[in-house]
Amino acid sequence: MAAAQAPAAPTAATERPATSFPYTPGLDVSSMDRNADPCVDFYQYACGGWMKNNPIPADQARWSVYGKLAQDNRRYLWGILEDLAKRQDGRNANQQKIGDYFGACMDERAIEARGAAPLQPYFDAIATLHSNRDLPRVLARLKLGLDDPGLFFGLTSSQDYADSSRVIAFAYAGGLGLPDRDAYFKTDAKSKEIRAKYVTHIANTFRLLGDAPAQAQRNAARVMQMETMLAKASLSAVDKRDPYKLFHKVDARGLQALTPGFDWHAYLGALGQGGLTTFNVTEPAFFKALGKMWKTSDADAMRTYLRWHVARTMSPVLASNFDNEHFDFFSRTLRGVQQQQPRWKRCVGLVDRQLGEALGQEFVSRAFSPQLKEKALHMTRQIEDAMKRDIEELDWMSAETKQQALTKLAAIVNKIGYPDKWRDYGAYVVKPGDFAGNVERGNRFEMQRQFAKIGKPLDRSEWSMTPPTVNAYFDPQMNDINFPAGVLQPPLFDPRMDDAPNYGNTGGTIGHELTHAFDDEGRQFDANGNLKDWWTKKDAKAFEERAQCIVDQYAQYTVVDDIKINSKLTLGEDVADLGGLILGWMAWQTEMAAMPQKAQLESGRDGFTPEQRFFIGYAQWACENDRPENLRVSAMTNPHSPGRYRVNGLMVNMPQFQQAFQCKAGQPMVKETRCRVW
Repeated sequence: MAAAQAPAAPTAATERPATSFPYTPGLDVSSMDRNADPCVDFYQYACGGWMKNNPIPADQARWSVYGKLAQDNRRYLWGILEDLAKRQDGRNANQQKIGDYFGACMDERAIEARGAAPLQPYFDAIATLHSNRDLPRVLARLKLGLDDPGLFFGLTSSQDYADSSRVIAFAYAGGLGLPDRDAYFKTDAKSKEIRAKYVTHIANTFRLLGDAPAQAQRNAARVMQMETMLAKASLSAVDKRDPYKLFHKVDARGLQALTPGFDWHAYLGALGQGGLTTFNVTEPAFFKALGKMWKTSDADAMRTYLRWHVARTMSPVLASNFDNEHFDFFSRTLRGVQQQQPRWKRCVGLVDRQLGEALGQEFVSRAFSPQLKEKALHMTRQIEDAMKRDIEELDWMSAETKQQALTKLAAIVNKIGYPDKWRDYGAYVVKPGDFAGNVERGNRFEMQRQFAKIGKPLDRSEWSMTPPTVNAYFDPQMNDINFPAGVLQPPLFDPRMDDAPNYGNTGGTIGHELTHAFDDEGRQFDANGNLKDWWTKKDAKAFEERAQCIVDQYAQYTVVDDIKINSKLTLGEDVADLGGLILGWMAWQTEMAAMPQKAQLESGRDGFTPEQRFFIGYAQWACENDRPENLRVSAMTNPHSPGRYRVNGLMVNMPQFQQAFQCKAGQPMVKETRCRVW
């Protein structure tokens, strides 16, 4: 019999917006590889069919179950937006905004006709920089339309680490074009090649701006030199996981002392924020180095650097020559993507980024029922009950610390589906036919929205993800877990499916986010979201010993070529994966005990026991294919381990899995010394 061929990916010419969602079951037997031994490589067993039948689309760096669902959601949103863009009447204010934004984004002819014109106001401002005295005014002008940390540093608002009920200004490190500070210093041949191609890309961009080839090359070398200086002063990705290393509160005088030659009062005044008096400077050493670089760099170097970063930021909204050059390096070279995404995908993504809750209202009204929300809440409460039992039964934690942990657990707020209060976009002006202008005004709207929070009562109802997003998160300062409607769709959450795979998949994900409250980073925040040590020294040491078991285990896994997982970077996610799966199992056992007749009915479905279906259901959310180029970037920047290890790395620590599949000692999915934190 001929081998089954993978379905051909739709081309840009054949793609159409969707009016409904394709259905994929929460446990898909066609995604499996039954020839694999689950006790040797469970990931291959659960996902081998999926990997074979789902090659990475040419416009993607990686392809996964999550990515496929995100694309299904995006295609559905495309249909909504295309309709709203065409309609001229019967639209409410938000529908008009998202429709006009999408229509302007899709008008490639108008974008092409404007060429590089949207850059001109920024370049005019840069041209007025004649000395360092001009820098505060010029940077403020650029930030008002771009709000990009590539312009040396970022400034926004966030909760005070010491008092989560207060919102203060945060100044944080920026200034880099490559994905991570380590990309500037790694000495392997591939990293050196990437840096050389980055310099070539910068030079190509300067040539598009009209610089002569030799001058463009000199400018690119100068930019790379400046970025390397800033990278050297920046914290590593692992260091940034330690909130204490990011907590340095200063007043206006303390901020000024970090960069003596830069007039912060003038900068803040130009942004309309002259009254700010309290700042958290996440990386003081970076700002000191930045101040020294400003002092030693001439005005021409500063103008060159700023021209590059404005062009880098704006290229995706400019004509195709800039857009294609940007894609060629940041997507093709860095991540192995073969072709640019079709325009509709990028435009839907931009609407979601800049008007996400207006778009989210349209998504939720069509794709997320109250019944689905209640079902997800029921599972969440069960998993929280399982966490409570787990904490109470721990043999390594003292009663004193347990009480603090239980207090924190009880205070966690569950946010399911969408916000209780929708964001007001009234101040955001969207104009038909003005794509670049809409993006700039969106940046300014968001920047001003963030600044407006400072000094106001904290809005604990706010979300950091939009409703269509296929993802979830825990916020340690809000002390809440957040599950957008977009992630509560089949195959990740399937109301038609039996409980076992749902508790493995969505239950494991809920447990994952809940465990983040008690991972190596989350455990440092108390029930109110304050950075506060509530652990006894003995209990903290016991936690660290258990966490080290995870660090040691994952450090052995290879990401790509000879690159191993940076298990100190992935520790929080690895701990949450294992804790989440354990909690999902506990909650499912409770559900089955309460309904024994259901367990009996589900036995033998698709030839699997309910216990086997639980673990297969868990594993299939992680099915993925990834390009080697993207894996290299992920190894530096992604706090998540590759999907294979997010499955196999857990199963070796789960005696319930080994029992379900009758694995024997000595097989790869059986580990002699198991890790367990929660």
